[in-house]
Amino acid sequence: MTTLRVFSGGAPKEVFLALTPSFEKQTGHKVDYVFAVMSALKDKLAAGEKPDVLIMPTNILDGYQKDGVALAQHRAVLGMVSISAVVKAGRQKPDLSSPDAVKAAMLQARAIAFASPGATPSGTHMGKLVEQLGIAEQMKGRTIHCPALEGGVQLVASGEAEIGFYPKSEVIADGLDIAGPLPAPIQLSTIYGAAVTTASAEPEAGAAFIAFMTNAKNRSVWTKGGFDPPPA
Repeated sequence: MTTLRVFSGGAPKEVFLALTPSFEKQTGHKVDYVFAVMSALKDKLAAGEKPDVLIMPTNILDGYQKDGVALAQHRAVLGMVSISAVVKAGRQKPDLSSPDAVKAAMLQARAIAFASPGATPSGTHMGKLVEQLGIAEQMKGRTIHCPALEGGVQLVASGEAEIGFYPKSEVIADGLDIAGPLPAPIQLSTIYGAAVTTASAEPEAGAAFIAFMTNAKNRSVWTKGGFDPPPA
């Protein structure tokens, strides 16, 4: 049996923490996770680190497969996660019914939080959205760039930021209420996938990990964790 090193974005973290004990018990393999924003994971790979499995948006995995970093064999789609707005538990939830309503909610907030543009897909999307809505100047000094994985959730739970905009899977947490998803015209849905790396010394163990995580018996855990089923 082996210890698998898995590089993952933050979106599936809670799902993996829930499912991993069963995987380890069933297979005898151990899993060592590195959860980080995409930019940090890319830097680690560029520096020569050699994980066994990559958990990333499928478009990023496509690039790594093309570059010979990820194997086509054993690749799988885990699910789709969208951006939701969250507030401190018990606070009034903002209106998110339209792009104009989201714009108004941002302008009325003392401070909002989302990941740094360029660090994560959701952060990049939110940075562009603020520009698209024409409120970039008004939001200067009232926008806190902090990934959910690195404290963004706590900023909202403490009230330092009135609204946070993060992948739903990253904000199912105590101290927060989910106000709802961004409306369709300004939504970003990210499809996450898994791939074994070409550098892995234990590709079959990596394949077993992916097969377990995508087993239909575990779908309810992904749904509870904020992921929608993979697109048909």
